[in-house]
This record gives sequence, structure tokens and C-alpha cells, in this order.
Amino acid sequence: MNGSKNGTVNGGANGYSRNGVQNGGTNGTHSKDEIIEEIITTMNGAPVKKVAGSQRIGNQLRATLLLQDINLLELIQHLTHERIPERLVHARGTGAHGYFEVTDDISDVTSADFLQRVGEKTPLFVRFSTVAGERGSAETVRDTRGFAFKMRTKEGILDWMFLSTPVFPIRDGAKFPSFTHATKRNPRSGLPDHTMFWDYFNNNQEAIHFLMFLFSDRATPVDFQHADCFSINSYRFTKSDGSFVYVKIHVKTNQGVQNFTAAEAQTVAGQDPDHQTRSLFDDLEAGKTPSWDVYAQIIDPKKAATYPINIFDATKTLPFKDFPLRKFGRIVLDRNPDDSFAEVEQSAFSPTNIVPGWALSPDPILQTRSLAYADTQRHRLGVNFIQLPINKPEHSFNPLMRDGAATFRALGATPNYFPSSFTKYPVAAQYAVPDEEHWLGTVVDFESQVVAADFVQARIFWEETLAAEPGQQDNFVNNVAGHLSSAVAEVRTVTYAMFTRVNADLGMRIKTATEAAVAGTITPAKLKITNNFANMKLADLHAKKQAPHDSPHNFDLFAHKAWSLS
Repeated sequence: MNGSKNGTVNGGANGYSRNGVQNGGTNGTHSKDEIIEEIITTMNGAPVKKVAGSQRIGNQLRATLLLQDINLLELIQHLTHERIPERLVHARGTGAHGYFEVTDDISDVTSADFLQRVGEKTPLFVRFSTVAGERGSAETVRDTRGFAFKMRTKEGILDWMFLSTPVFPIRDGAKFPSFTHATKRNPRSGLPDHTMFWDYFNNNQEAIHFLMFLFSDRATPVDFQHADCFSINSYRFTKSDGSFVYVKIHVKTNQGVQNFTAAEAQTVAGQDPDHQTRSLFDDLEAGKTPSWDVYAQIIDPKKAATYPINIFDATKTLPFKDFPLRKFGRIVLDRNPDDSFAEVEQSAFSPTNIVPGWALSPDPILQTRSLAYADTQRHRLGVNFIQLPINKPEHSFNPLMRDGAATFRALGATPNYFPSSFTKYPVAAQYAVPDEEHWLGTVVDFESQVVAADFVQARIFWEETLAAEPGQQDNFVNNVAGHLSSAVAEVRTVTYAMFTRVNADLGMRIKTATEAAVAGTITPAKLKITNNFANMKLADLHAKKQAPHDSPHNFDLFAHKAWSLS
């Protein structure tokens, strides 16, 4: 049987199984043929004779328990410490194991070792998630889905943290706290607050493109297997000669995109809040192997410098006609985790987990995520989270980072400073040549401004994309109206104006549908409660906006080292 009965584990490096943990039953239970024969012990290995018994005075139920009962003490003390802090966002999630396979040559734009040979497979783990909900929340609610891939390359762990929408609601890192708070619960009532939600977006209308996706049926996918995902941020493919291109990644499902309507999603959420986890788990247990094709949008830095869309603006997409998709791989899932907590909950992802050939870009949201993601893992899991089996790379060595809680790898007399006369370290390949970009500009305290260009892609999505899909414009209007009708009147009025900037007919249709919902559903008592929430003294989300400008560009002049700056 699989397990620790004989002290062995299946496959894998570092003394662990393929998924980085010791193997147990396939789904947390054991078949009739798998009989556990281990003796249950205390934490220090001493055998326990009566696991469910407890020491007491008198051989009866009514008796005084004894503090010398080590088994009872350990069981209770461990139980009360089993939970770790849940993720602030992406708390509700599930996971699977599989691999990334190179399908097409892309070695002309990157020196990443795992992308150099067509047909090569790289083991990976993926964590799927909703974004706003808590760990036990329903999975089919309207929300963005997270796709976090952890690829175990020969040169280290590479993490890709993608989303099911191709755009993000903000492009200024300092807005992360406000955006996150506004999409969660009211701090006074502890309830979802649609007034707070729409008030935030009314005052941060660069998110309009994101809202178009969020309130379409794309935000209620049937399950993770039937959804696409996107890098959103621009990254860099780099080569060892110092050259680079910017890149956006698109991951397209081979199962076909399938979405619920709002009514269907709500029904499933009530009947089976765990529907998406169950769907993925059952598919893999049945031997199915869901897959996704992986594409790159390659962006030449010189073209980016003058292109009318800022490639570092996460609220925008880049047209395929100017930046066509280039297939280079596929992702296949073939196995469920053996332990949900050890693998799914303890998995830790960060954009800073990069390998040579793949690098960060000046995208301000990506730069902010680089701080936030790694920091939150240290909060949730401790400073040595990278030593946990699910996160541990094949090779990792840095004697400057040592000690801390749960240190598993002892470095002994290895000098904990650098350089040292007693230890020699060979020169390593870098992720990117340090001087490959030159930046010219003055340090400023900058906040992007909303301009007319911010509504162009939202307008295209409404007038062309949704218009080409039967019933989707109607669904979008109804989805917005159903949510917005719970907001107070003054907030609804501003929201109508925001959607009117996308399309006049859209703004009118949303207003008509929302006010009809208000008239039919909000009683005077309910309206009074809603207004109480809205009138609560919350801190201003942002200072008064400066006068908007017309330029969609929000970055300084940049150039490659080989360019002439004269």
C-alpha cells in the first residue's frame, strides 16, 4: 500500500513522493485492501494503549480527569492549534498535480532551460481558487478565479499566478488595500455591502474594463476545468545575451469554456457550495486529464515604447492583431493531492519565484505583488515556508538566510556571511542581465488618472464581444442590476453615469433594470438598514482626484542598453 507503513515513499527527490509529501490513500480514505497496521503513539513516539480513553479518578463517566494524561493533553493541544491564518485573498481553493509540456519551439525569445526542448515535461502543482470569499465560502459565486502554477524546473521553482479575467481592477499598487476591503465585508456589520462595493468603483473608474468581465457570465464558470486564465501582468522573456522581450501569457482550456448564468450559479451554490472542488476531484479520480494550451503574446520593447496602450497597465489588454498569440506549451493535470492541508493549504506562491529566462517587468501591480505574496507566506506559514515539501525546490542554498521557526535544513559551520575566506561559491547564471534596461525620469509621487481611453476596451467588450454572444448583453444588465439594486440611491446614480461612459444604451438599460429591482424588492425597513451602512463613517478611500489628463501613458522613457539615447 502507499503510505509510511514500511518507512518508504513513492518516487520523487528529497525523500518525498512526486507531490512532495509522503503518500497516503488516494483520496484521504483507504480501500478495504489497505489496512493500517501502525501503532498510534504520543508525539515523542511512545505507544498509546487506549487512544480514546482518558485517565480519571474512578472507573465511571463522572470523574475528575488528570493532567498527567499525556495522550489527552497532546490531542487537545494539537487540535486547538491545527488552523493557520487563511489567505487574505484566494482563501477558498483546491489543487491538483500535473505537468507542463513544451509543444512548440520558443527558444528564440527565452533561454529558460525548461522551454528549450519540444516535448520536455516539467512537473507542476496548481492551486485553483476564488478571490474574495473566505475559506469555507461557496465556489460558484460571482468572482474572479485564481490559477496558481508551481513548476518544478531544473533551475528552481517558477510560479505563475494568473486570473480568469484578462484585466485587473487597479494599476496603482497603493490601491490594493482599498480595493480588497471594498470587495469584502463591511467592517461594522460583518455583512457583504454592495453600497461599499459600488462606491469604491465609482471613485476608481479605471476598473470599468474589469467590471465588464466580472458581471458577465465569465465570472461564474461551471468549474475550473472549463475556464481560461491570463497572466494579466506583462513579464519578460530573457536570454543569456542580455536581450529580452515583454510577454503576456494566455492559458486556454481544451475542455471548452462553460459558464453558469447567475441563477444557475446561485442554485448550485446553495445545493453544493463545494461544487468546483468536487468537480475537479471527481474528474481526476475518474482518470480524466484536463488540459490547457499555453500561448504567449510577444511584445518588442521598442514597439512598447510608442504603442498607444501602456503595456504595464493591468486594466488593459493588447489586441491580437498587433500581438498575436504564439503557442508554446500545454498544461495537463493527472492527479489529486494526497493531503489537502499539506499540499493545497500550505502551498505558497509568489511572483518572486522566477528562474533564468523569465523575469519581472516594471508593471507596478506586478512589482507590488512581488512584495505582498512572499510576505503573506511568511505570515501564514513562517519564515521557512520554502522548506515545506510542497514548496521545496530540488536545490536551494543560501547560508545568509537561516534559523527561524521550523528550520529543517541545518547548515552547521557554513559561514552565515558573504564573502568568506573559508568558502568559495562559483558564479551562477543570473535571471537577467542587471543593466539590460535603462530608465530615465524624476522620482514623483504618482497616481494614475482616469481618462477617456480607459473606457474604450470596455466599450468594445459591450458593443462587439457580448453583442456577438446571444443573450449575453441581457445577462450582463441583469447581473449588474441584481447586485447594484442593494446599493443606496446616490451610489446607484453615479454607477449609471459610469456605465453610460461605456455606452449610452448600456447605462440606460442598467438604470431601468436596477430601479425596477429596487421598486420590487427593497422595503422601507430594508432601505433604512442599507442607508445606515452607507452613512457609517468610513475613511475616505482616496484623496480628491487631480484634474484628469488625456494621455494613457503612465511610464517614463525607457530604453535597452544597446539603444541610442541621443
